[in-house]
Amino acid sequence: MKITDLRCAVIGKHPIVRIVTDEGLHGLGEVEFTKTYLKPFVLHFREALIGEDPTDVERVMLKIRQRGSFKPYGAAVSAIEHALWDIAGKAAGVPVYKLLGGKVRDKVRVYNGSIRRKRAGDRPEDYAADVKWMMEQPQNFFMVKQGISFHSNMKDSIEGFHYGVTQKKAGYHGAMDQGVISERGFNHMLDCVIAMKEVLGDKVSLALDCGPGWMLPDAIKFARAVEKYNLMWLEDMLTGDYVPWVNPQAYRELTTSTSTPIHTGEQIYLRHNFKELIETQAVRVIGPDPADIGGIAELKWVAEHAYMHSILMAPHGTANGLLGLGALINVCATLPANYVAFEYPSASDPWWEDLVIGLPAQIVRDSMVDLLEAPGLGLDIDAEAARKYLGEEDAGFFD
Repeated sequence: MKITDLRCAVIGKHPIVRIVTDEGLHGLGEVEFTKTYLKPFVLHFREALIGEDPTDVERVMLKIRQRGSFKPYGAAVSAIEHALWDIAGKAAGVPVYKLLGGKVRDKVRVYNGSIRRKRAGDRPEDYAADVKWMMEQPQNFFMVKQGISFHSNMKDSIEGFHYGVTQKKAGYHGAMDQGVISERGFNHMLDCVIAMKEVLGDKVSLALDCGPGWMLPDAIKFARAVEKYNLMWLEDMLTGDYVPWVNPQAYRELTTSTSTPIHTGEQIYLRHNFKELIETQAVRVIGPDPADIGGIAELKWVAEHAYMHSILMAPHGTANGLLGLGALINVCATLPANYVAFEYPSASDPWWEDLVIGLPAQIVRDSMVDLLEAPGLGLDIDAEAARKYLGEEDAGFFD
């Protein structure tokens, strides 16, 4: 089998990768809807892939893996890797999880970081009302994640929240504010945590997406202040999201200062950049994204290494879309006992559920998703239904 073409079209806001072969099989991969601009980065790899056997996934990846980088630029490589696995599974007639060593669980646990409504504001009562609404959703999630501090509007809406420079209309997703947090800002965050925990109790766990942007002393002080609320984790306080470095030494000082679990990893590309973070036990939880780290095999390698160092695994995935859901389910079915849950992804538009073939009527039940048993990653796109969302330049995407 040979690759005859690599195509990419933006459907809704998601760049969708389609690898075509000379035997009629195709593979699909999906990029987060926050990265519509990555289409040319995907197509840059076209000439390198044509003529290769897509079922030799690692051999193909050796040609392109070094051409990615930290979020967002690892996404193009990652989506191609997903499409290669999709073809390999279809060619073998098995779900991709079988090719990754087989499943260790029959259902995969997920948490809610993406099914949300616009919060009324940034007051403690607004946060309380928001998590109450989340608790009432039919998926019955065991855990919800909320953005606070630099990963929320409170850095702008709370007067005098911090002493750093505040960006206005930065013009792109992931612009980073940074600075020392004021006493007023610090107390406001604590009030929001208290309000959310009063609603959630011990029925639904709470994690906080915090940054990046914190100075280390503030991060230590806050992590200690919330210890009694038994949070699942504090995420990306020092680095994370679009920060293209890791800073394990500072994270280790934060981690060893508190019993609150510290989490990072969604922006990190390749296993090599997790090495020091894991081997020095700089954090308690890592959250690589299969659509940013370099693919699902890369994520599995990192999970196994983390397992040997007693570090928990909770993959990121909030904007990965419904095809991205297929990649997350297949790889997480194979992960070791350090696996907690992955962040259930949403798509750019509600009509995506009408385009994707292979989804169950109710995807999440009691915070669990069933494995996808169709060959490959288990999901496909209804070409006829999707054509109306294609731009003129992508008219031949499904041909």
